[in-house]
Formats: sequence, C-alpha cells, structure tokens
Amino acid sequence: MTMLSRLLRIVAQGVTALLILLIACFALTRLAYRNPAAMLAPLNATQESIDAITRALRLDDPWYLQLWYYLYRGPAVQGAPMGLFNWPPGLGYSFRRQAPVTDLIIERIPATLSLVAGAAVIWLALSILCGVWAARHQGRWQDRLSGALACITMSVPVLLSGILLSYVFFYQLTEAGWPIFPSSGYVPLRENPLEWARHLALPWFALALAEVGMFQRVVRGAVLDVATQDYIRTARAKGLRERRIWFDHALSAALNPVMTLGALEIGTLLGGAIVTETIFGIDGLGRLALSAALTGDFPVVIGTTVIAGLAIILSTGIGDLIIGWRERTGQATE
Repeated sequence: MTMLSRLLRIVAQGVTALLILLIACFALTRLAYRNPAAMLAPLNATQESIDAITRALRLDDPWYLQLWYYLYRGPAVQGAPMGLFNWPPGLGYSFRRQAPVTDLIIERIPATLSLVAGAAVIWLALSILCGVWAARHQGRWQDRLSGALACITMSVPVLLSGILLSYVFFYQLTEAGWPIFPSSGYVPLRENPLEWARHLALPWFALALAEVGMFQRVVRGAVLDVATQDYIRTARAKGLRERRIWFDHALSAALNPVMTLGALEIGTLLGGAIVTETIFGIDGLGRLALSAALTGDFPVVIGTTVIAGLAIILSTGIGDLIIGWRERTGQATE
C-alpha cells in the first residue's frame, strides 16, 4: 500500500468516525434532554422566551435536519453562524453562557492542550525508560520492582493520585515553608513560562501516572519480543554498548505496537483531563464539558465531544501514518 492510498484510507475512516460520533451525540442529547430549550433558558424564563430559543436553534425540526444544520450551515444565533463547514467552524451557541461554543472552546483549549501534552511527554518518557529497564533485567529484581510499581499505578485512579499529590507537594510543602507548587489555577505559557510549568507540574504527574503502569509493561513486552532477533545478537557481537543495543536497536524495532497503543491512549488522557482539571482548578475543556453536561447545555456538550473525538482521530491517524512510513523505509525491522 502506497503512502497516498494509506492517507486516503485514514482520512475516509476519520470522516466516517466523526460522522458516527456526531449522530451518536445528537441522539444521546435528544434522549437525555427531552426539553432542551427549557434547560437552556434562564431561570424563571417565560414560555415566549423558551419558544424563541426553540425557534432559534431549530429544535422543532427533525433531528436529521438539525444534524445537517450542524454539519453544513445552520441559522445564525446571536450573530454566531452554525456549521462545521464554516471557518472557523460554527459549533452552535450557548444560551447558558451567552457566547458561541467555538469561542468558549478556543478560550479553554490552550489549558487542556498544555495539560495533555505535558502529561503525554512525562508518560511516554517514564514508560519507555521503565519498560526498557525491566526488559533489560528480565526476571531479576529490577523487573519485579517495575511490575510491582506498574500494578500500584494502574490501581490508583486519577482522582486519588491527584488528591495525594496535592496534599503532599502543595499542602505539606507549604506548611513546611516551601511553597513550590500552587494548589490550583492555570497561567498561560505566553505570560510566564515558569509559572505555567509550576502550575501544571502536579496535574501533569497526576494524569501521567495513571498511564505509566500499563504502558511500560507494553514497552517491556514489545522490546522482549525483538530481543532475541539475529540483528540484536549481531549488534552485541560487534561490541556495542548494552544501552545502545536496547535503546537504538531493540526499542526502535519494537516501536510499532507501542505507537499504535500510544495513539489510542490519547483518548484516555483526555478523559482523565476532566478529573484532573476539576481537582486542580484548571479552566479547560474538561471542566467546560462537565459543567455543560450537568446543566443541560447540549450545544457545548456536542461541541466539546466533537473536539475530543477529532483529537483522538488525528492522533490515531498520525500514528498510523508514521507506522506506514517506518514500514516503507525499513525502520520497523533491522
């Protein structure tokens, strides 16, 4: 399969998955919110106001027409056009927050991207180091210790790890006169990079630790699968250092399954971001989606779900492309 045909297949699969996600979102929100206009209206709103919201959002039209408006071009509500084919894409209007959904997402997406990206770097780095270390010392105490730590981290949910990290590294250190880490909040990167990292350090580790346990065992298994190949024995016979053999040769050849699972785990990170943002008071997409779900603000629910689904589709597609490129250039095997 050529890279172009692979790219076209990935795009077709991504568009199909996004369309299925949209249909599912519309169906579930219509089932969950039987009278969405009343939920979106301000408190003590009159029936005329509720009817106006119904007409503005075309909620009295069949669901498939509403889906078409969402995809192509729907009614402009409070000056905010609807339609994913617009630029920037119109994701609807939130009467609860009196703002276009696209603006709400753009305002909060830097915090979530910073959280997920930083956690992913820590998660991948720790997983690769621990996984290769365990594979290199297979059956010895290092391998057993790595397995025990993996079981512990996999057993601790993000909620508990976030609370424990906050208690130890914020509360206890602050009580001891070392206020190194803040308890909550978010500082944009462009304003102060040091404060940005200081505010996100605990959320990064809280979110990353939940994934390290499982992923480092995947890395260990993938590396051990190729450790007995001829090119590994040849590299050792040439007198190469063990560290180079394990990281440059064994790990490089074992990256395909690691990258495939890693792309899928981005979705798990996004799910964990909801809890992490709530614990550490980060005003990101996770808190926005949770608040919208609790208050019945279904345009925001659908909009944030679409963005999360798009992120997962893009990450898996990019991973698939990289694997295809490695296969064609012969980097999947030595």
